[in-house]
Amino acid sequence: MDRKTLIRLRADLYRQVRSYFQEQSVLEVETPVLGRSGPTDLHLASMSLPSGSSQYYLQTSPEFFMKRLLAENSGDIFSISRCFRDAEVGHRHNPEFSMLEWYRCGFGLADLMSDVEALVNRLLPHLTFSCHSYAEMFESCLGVNPHSASDMDLLNLVKSNTKFQGDLGRASCLDLLMSECVEPELAGEGQAYFLFDFPVCQAAMAQTGENEDMHLVARRFELYINGLEIGNGYLELTSADEQRRRCQEDNIARQSADLESMPIDEKFMKALDQMPDCSGVAIGLDRLLWLIAREKRLVKSSQVDLGEVLLFPWCSL
Repeated sequence: MDRKTLIRLRADLYRQVRSYFQEQSVLEVETPVLGRSGPTDLHLASMSLPSGSSQYYLQTSPEFFMKRLLAENSGDIFSISRCFRDAEVGHRHNPEFSMLEWYRCGFGLADLMSDVEALVNRLLPHLTFSCHSYAEMFESCLGVNPHSASDMDLLNLVKSNTKFQGDLGRASCLDLLMSECVEPELAGEGQAYFLFDFPVCQAAMAQTGENEDMHLVARRFELYINGLEIGNGYLELTSADEQRRRCQEDNIARQSADLESMPIDEKFMKALDQMPDCSGVAIGLDRLLWLIAREKRLVKSSQVDLGEVLLFPWCSL
């Protein structure tokens, strides 16, 4: 694809996104690229830089700042942001990338999934959508309920279904089994899958609650299109005490893995208790753009390569 076509393709994507949210009366906001902290999540690596006597972090998403705006009664908001995640380089990752994130006040997860489907249908009109619980897909592919299986059961599944033979914690086992065994089953052409009710150990910033089988689950979903993870949505946690507890646990895990402990963002914590009930979702725009380009037959390969839709991929800097 020539560069001028690529420029126009991305511009059209952003135009359609903004048009959708304008119709929905969702306001666009702009948030800082730099902050005084980053996520404590063990699997997210922030880039940092010093300024004066302080350390700042390039944001992995606009989430912290957007939630501070929600706490100030902004109402429904969206952002198209440049985000940064260290060491994520490959066909599906670029350390600097574009993210669409939005929050809908008073929405439950089902409402938000319908919202996501309406937007994506505007951009990729030939998709067929379906919804499945995490447990349903996990049991179908591996024959085990991920919410009730023991840590040893999951580790044995990893050793028998992947090439990994070491020791892993529960969340890492689930991540590896998902990527190696479940995600390939979501790769149907023209298929979009919502997976919801994730294991509670993967709650991150989502609320938790009991599912229909009385298992405690994380109230969140992920969207896959043609097997590619596109979006991640939460029924947002609004308890600063619970979020602080999770962040402290994350930092203990980071220390055990010889990673930097992340400072806790006190302004973000203060905002959580003031936030309205809402759901939020983040969508990788570069991945979405690649899918649009593929549907238009503008990319060469059937395998994802984000370098085809980036004007300046990491390797070209």
